[in-house]
Amino acid sequence: MTTIDEIAALDRADPLAAFRSEFVLPEGMVYLDGNSLGAASRAALAAVEKAAREEWANSLIASWNDAGWFTLPSRLGDRLGRLIGAGAGETVVCDTVSINIFKAMEAALNLRPGRRVIVAEASSFPTDLYMLEGVRSRHPDLRIRLEGVDAPRLEDLLDTEVAAVLVNHVDYRTGALRDMAALTRQIHEVGALAVWDLCHSAGALPVDLNGAGADLAIGCSYKYINGGPGAPAFVFAASRHVAQLKQPLSGWWAHARPFAFDLGFEADPGIRRMLCGTQPILSMRSLEGAMSVWDRVDLAELRRKSLALTGLFIDLVEERCAGHGLELATPRDPALRGSQVSFLHEGGYAVVQELIARGVVGDFRRPNLMRFGFAPLYLSYRDVWNAAEALRQVLDEGSWRSRNAEAGGAVT
Repeated sequence: MTTIDEIAALDRADPLAAFRSEFVLPEGMVYLDGNSLGAASRAALAAVEKAAREEWANSLIASWNDAGWFTLPSRLGDRLGRLIGAGAGETVVCDTVSINIFKAMEAALNLRPGRRVIVAEASSFPTDLYMLEGVRSRHPDLRIRLEGVDAPRLEDLLDTEVAAVLVNHVDYRTGALRDMAALTRQIHEVGALAVWDLCHSAGALPVDLNGAGADLAIGCSYKYINGGPGAPAFVFAASRHVAQLKQPLSGWWAHARPFAFDLGFEADPGIRRMLCGTQPILSMRSLEGAMSVWDRVDLAELRRKSLALTGLFIDLVEERCAGHGLELATPRDPALRGSQVSFLHEGGYAVVQELIARGVVGDFRRPNLMRFGFAPLYLSYRDVWNAAEALRQVLDEGSWRSRNAEAGGAVT
């Protein structure tokens, strides 16, 4: 049985502990929802303040050149690339995850002409599947095969008809982690392209796209990377593909010479061809501030602490909350999970609302899944202890039973 003295010792020995002071968190809150929206860093807030009050308010349009606004997508892409195992010129920060999925999948189809099957997961985050429907609307002969519908395993859906596979590195519901290198090899064996969704792994654990041989990838910056609400997403393409990429959202920022104002479109020779239109500069500045923190993070230490935090939470909850109908939905094997722990419970929504009322913030996914995200840069081992104790109290007291399971806002 873990003791409070052992928890204190873990926090004293934590090599990442100093990063906690660089984030703004409400006093007394245990924030376990960084897998939905990361906490604000002081650097991100300062970057937005400077961009708004100095670059926009004072320098106005000159800031496109003088403050480097126009080149932000590429510069941020290269900085963020360190977190995902990308080389220079392979990543651009832009648009939203949904838009980038559309662009990436269209690019993949163009790289595999004559193939008209896309493989994905039925359990994928819904926007991935919704955007695939949009891609299919442009290609009447395109077929979509789904793991969990057309076969139990994604690997069983692979053959020489497949153009590309869109797959989540970490499952948004369970936190289960895919073996990127092994699956990418299997995808390549049939001549298809591997397109990885990194929304729940970028900033949560080391990702090695180039080491795994990935072809394309997309992801967001507002979860574990802490870029802020609505912060721009990113898209990666391996250097071997960049010059051949074609995507249909051929906006002027993707043009080889945007300010030549040519009548016809000519794609930028590099990764900027994956851009579309004018980018949200204030949000990009927020992400740039967040990256000033990430530039100093040892990703191996991040992973070690992530697994220690999630493992401790699983142990404490199962020890303290036995007999309350909780079922672990996250892989128990550390090598198979991201930085999230999920439990199934009949009153999942109400339990999460009770926890939030007590200052422990997680979230809920229908029909009965409670999710707890562990962001190692600003969470302590004592936070994990306190969260498990709060969950025990809520379940022991049964206070969740009096809550309306259907009440609440549009976001759960």
